[in-house]
Amino acid sequence: MTATFEHSRPSACPACSAAPAAEELAGKPVDATLMLSLPGIHCAGCISGVERALTALPGVRDARVNLTLRRAAVEAGPEVTAEALCEVLERAGYEAHELDPGVLATTAADRQGRDLLMRLAVAFFAMMNVMLLSVAVWSGAEGVTRDMMHWISALIAIPAVVFAGRPFYVSAWSALRARRLNMDVPITLAIALAMGTSLYETILSGHHAYFDAAVMLCFFLLGGRYLDHRTRASARSAAQELAALEVPRALRVSAAGEETVSVAELRAGDIVRVKPGGRIPVDGRVIAGQSEIDRSLMTGESLPAFAGENSMVSAGEVNLTGPLTVEVMAAGQDTALHRIADLVAVAEAGRNNYTSLADQAAKLYAPGVHILSFVSAVGWYLYTQDLRVALNIAAAVLIITCPCALGLAVPAVTTAASGRLFRKGLLIKDGTALERLAEADTVVFDKTGTLTNGAPTPRELDRLPEEAARVALALARGSSHPLAESLARGLAARGLRPAHVEGLREVPGFGVEGTWRGARVQLGRAAWVGAEAPAETATFLRIGDGAPRAIAFSDTLREGAEDVVQALKAQGKRVILLSGDTQAAVTRFAARIGIDEVIAEALPQEKAALVADLSAEGARVLMVGDGLNDTAALAAAHVSISPASALDAARTASDMVLTGRSLAPIADAMRTSVSARARIRENFTIATVYNVLAVPLAVAGLCSPLIAALAMSMSSITVSLNALRLK
Repeated sequence: MTATFEHSRPSACPACSAAPAAEELAGKPVDATLMLSLPGIHCAGCISGVERALTALPGVRDARVNLTLRRAAVEAGPEVTAEALCEVLERAGYEAHELDPGVLATTAADRQGRDLLMRLAVAFFAMMNVMLLSVAVWSGAEGVTRDMMHWISALIAIPAVVFAGRPFYVSAWSALRARRLNMDVPITLAIALAMGTSLYETILSGHHAYFDAAVMLCFFLLGGRYLDHRTRASARSAAQELAALEVPRALRVSAAGEETVSVAELRAGDIVRVKPGGRIPVDGRVIAGQSEIDRSLMTGESLPAFAGENSMVSAGEVNLTGPLTVEVMAAGQDTALHRIADLVAVAEAGRNNYTSLADQAAKLYAPGVHILSFVSAVGWYLYTQDLRVALNIAAAVLIITCPCALGLAVPAVTTAASGRLFRKGLLIKDGTALERLAEADTVVFDKTGTLTNGAPTPRELDRLPEEAARVALALARGSSHPLAESLARGLAARGLRPAHVEGLREVPGFGVEGTWRGARVQLGRAAWVGAEAPAETATFLRIGDGAPRAIAFSDTLREGAEDVVQALKAQGKRVILLSGDTQAAVTRFAARIGIDEVIAEALPQEKAALVADLSAEGARVLMVGDGLNDTAALAAAHVSISPASALDAARTASDMVLTGRSLAPIADAMRTSVSARARIRENFTIATVYNVLAVPLAVAGLCSPLIAALAMSMSSITVSLNALRLK
């Protein structure tokens, strides 16, 4: 009995108790987190559709979609592959690409924004309470009562100012350590001098203390800082987005067979196999197989390209129809895709050198304020031999010249303009984007996916006889080629039923064929069916020995494309069409939309180089693009815009993103940016006039620090009201 009891008693040792559970867990496979890019999602319905499709797949534990980043994080067992997830989503109608989670930076919460908001709330609380206490002093409180009110104000204001003003102190100290001045140096001095003078007056039972002025300074300045923060994007680097698009794994072929390895392990001379629908992981040469390659992300070409033996392929391209065996020529950091990421990183760093109007004002403003305050203090001390009077006047000068109005001049306008443009369908990501947009005189448009919807649709299907259309529908449904899928949707929309085609099979790189009523039927490339290739995008249908029928495709114009081109030209802007598509297709499209300057067949590096050349000639370039091949040019431009449907990397590299399908907000943004710049200059003028009128009063000793704080508040409110005129 005792033995039984001892055996059943729980162990007193936690490690011993946990050991069996640990062994059980160790034997279980660990779930992996797979990251997918979903460039086509745009609404809550897409989120539920994607999550429903993913969670229905056996082995998937959880799926969460982030609409802002257009990504899905999938928790799944080791038996689930990213390829399988992408296939499921493609069948559900969603474009999906695997991302390498190891390359992506972790998205931290908006800590800076929350921190500023918290400090703003503390400053507001302190300001309201200290001003309530000041009412008693202003009402004539004397002696012990006045001193008590001052000490209570000090107990509230000192910790509040120390905590709330920390962003200014850190910035000012960093500037002084680097032996330079910025706007936060006079702010810090004004706050410190106001607090020091007030504490000195309180200790000596003086009649006036200015704790309310100090906390008021903190509140208004933090308000401007928070508005400025709200207008700036906390997005990742576009270079990281590009790097994450690189395929993290590849199927390597060796004497021992096939094995899945990290792309980082591949070396020149290795052999990899790329399945249909897969993204090519390396730059290389095709040594076996035939297929068609979707190069739209890399080159902007709307028509898939044939790939056979000795064809060159690049990392990031998509293999469409047949398996390919590729000899590795470059992998990892040596691929063309990675070189584009490097171009983007360099371009982003160069654009960060832009000097905003606020920065230009700070360079002139900060030294002048310090000199004026110092000269006032020395002059009054020499005149009165009273250090107390000299410090009060120095504090008044610093407070009255404190750059609250200047600090609000830009963010108040930018916030008002951002709200206006967001309601019209344009999201501003960068705080200086509006200033740069107002300077733009040259607009460079990408074609495919930007001025067009990026999805070729069949034309004049009503001219196709019903029987031929039914055969074409049956063949198109047997192929995963983009043109075949588009044709199938177009014919199905007519209410047709597919013909009974037997022996349906896809011929990689050429098309799809079968047998109908004993005759061979084909749908595919011109040369394969015995037709002459046209200058436009087309597929060909051949039934038996009959003549091939061309089914032409055209990319539909994006909403507002023609109007925005005409509006920009009316504003006097130079408009250029820059595309990786063929010369004939680009020239024909440019004539249709009304663009005179055309550059076709441009590679990603050439697009970035063209933008750089235009900039070197003195042009201020606005680049509008959506694809991987546009990303380096977007980053290199003076200012850039991408549609919401653009690739993650393109949206991240852009300063602004269109939230809807229409391009119309671009022309309105150009007009708004010019108005915003005018408002910013007006605000600087208001702040300057205010200083010209108020500073002599402070220097003459006619303003106490409290009156100076009230005057400063009035200038800040005036600047904010002027900014609201943009709405």
